[in-house]
Amino acid sequence: MHTRFTTAFGLSTPIALAPMALASGGVLAAACAQAGALGLLGGGYGHLPWVQREYALALRLLPQAAPRFGCGFITWKLDEDASALDWLLDQPHTPAALMLSFGDPRPYAARLAARGVPLICQIQQLTQLNDCLEAGAAVVVAQGAEAGGHGMNALNGRSTFSLVPELADALAARSPDTLLLAAGGVADGRGLAAARLLGADGVLIGSRLWASAESLAAAGAVHAALAASGDDTARSPVFDVLRRKHWPAPYDFRALRNGLHRQWEERVHELRAAPDAARADYDAGVAAGDFNRAHVTVGASAGLIHDVPPAAELLHRITLEADHLLRN
Repeated sequence: MHTRFTTAFGLSTPIALAPMALASGGVLAAACAQAGALGLLGGGYGHLPWVQREYALALRLLPQAAPRFGCGFITWKLDEDASALDWLLDQPHTPAALMLSFGDPRPYAARLAARGVPLICQIQQLTQLNDCLEAGAAVVVAQGAEAGGHGMNALNGRSTFSLVPELADALAARSPDTLLLAAGGVADGRGLAAARLLGADGVLIGSRLWASAESLAAAGAVHAALAASGDDTARSPVFDVLRRKHWPAPYDFRALRNGLHRQWEERVHELRAAPDAARADYDAGVAAGDFNRAHVTVGASAGLIHDVPPAAELLHRITLEADHLLRN
């Protein structure tokens, strides 16, 4: 499938790997790049040793596909410590792209432009588009609330199905050369085809590639997700409180509504006020690999995930299905 996105980044499929913190490691990013997608390492919170190790691993696996390999970071965390980004921009390899999510990208735009690194900005509302355009974003990602992991909360978030065409119209009027990707709920060829028909140049896929052979996701977490449907996920701040992650409003976290989540989802204020006992329960669940207590980071597309194949097989499957649907 050829789109403006594949042309701009030298891809054979209009898919980018979501830079999922602690899941999109070097092996997964490399596998996606080798398969013709844009492989984005999950730089996440900017933990320097992790980024250094996984970035080097990916490059060792990518003798031919390094031009399709980049990284993503949580923007508000870079505001606190940008050492991982600084290190990345000092390396001989020029990232194919750098994705920033959850914060103002403008303070980092000049550094990326000076190095010749295309900027990808992920947003959840139309009102956030101005900052992306001022930062010179080459790509805007429209993230619907269906997405797994962090995104905008239920009060402020948008559905992928309505956000993508509205942003497509806005970009056509204001910045027609800026590319658009859809994210949130895309797990098969139907999702990719729908995104294309809604005006996107491609898709950013997280949960479906989270459940792939090369993902760093815990096997027990993936097993729990395979047994779930989209009805079994919820967006809330519960696991951020339990994990001691101090995310700013209006962002929270979609995961499986396991036993520990259900225990606290209606008592978030109480949890925030006295979290110690619940955190100890969560920590014990993580240590034991008990995913009725430990979090399972999967989106509303959980019911579309039924196996854990290699990433290349997944990408091929999704692309072929979408191509068939769009042609017919």
